[in-house]
Amino acid sequence: MKKILLPILLLFASSLILAAYPVYYKEQYYKLYHIHYIQYPDDSIENIFWLEKAIEADFANPLYALAKIGDKKSWERYRYLFNMHLELKMIEQHLALGSKFDKREAFFFNAPWKRENLDSLKTAETAYKTALSYWPKAKEWANKAESIKFLYLPEVQFWEDEATRIVQGSLDYDRIITKELNRLNRVKLAFENMDEASY
Repeated sequence: MKKILLPILLLFASSLILAAYPVYYKEQYYKLYHIHYIQYPDDSIENIFWLEKAIEADFANPLYALAKIGDKKSWERYRYLFNMHLELKMIEQHLALGSKFDKREAFFFNAPWKRENLDSLKTAETAYKTALSYWPKAKEWANKAESIKFLYLPEVQFWEDEATRIVQGSLDYDRIITKELNRLNRVKLAFENMDEASY
């Protein structure tokens, strides 16, 4: 009896239609973004995909915002902060992606794989430069948010802190990424200068 019942139950379970809901709004796409304990390049690429969708999408109704919206000014500040935060997350994900391909130093024993290392550094450089391209927009959104004075959204405290740090200059991805690109160029030059005598 059990041998007959089990296949019937499996057949019935596989025929059930699982309910799904469509994703339309920034807030919904943002909830699909997640960080893994160990983040592989595919994880970063997946997050970049969801963040790009979030940047392109419209905002949900203020009733479904990630912060309590009481008036038009708080709605305006929320939108500025959210857009800024999405741009910063894009920077972080591109930096995480680039770091997986970045060779922090050109060791002499890597000389036999000079071409592969240079290809890897090129990928890292592309990711870093892409990350840098999101920085002007993030600064613009932060300045717009900070132009609305005496308004505070406690539910998105972290976004508030990010905006303040950007405006005050303590968070400056232009400086951080430029420093990384300069280091990467020194490593690339060291690999390019390697020859048979280097190993």
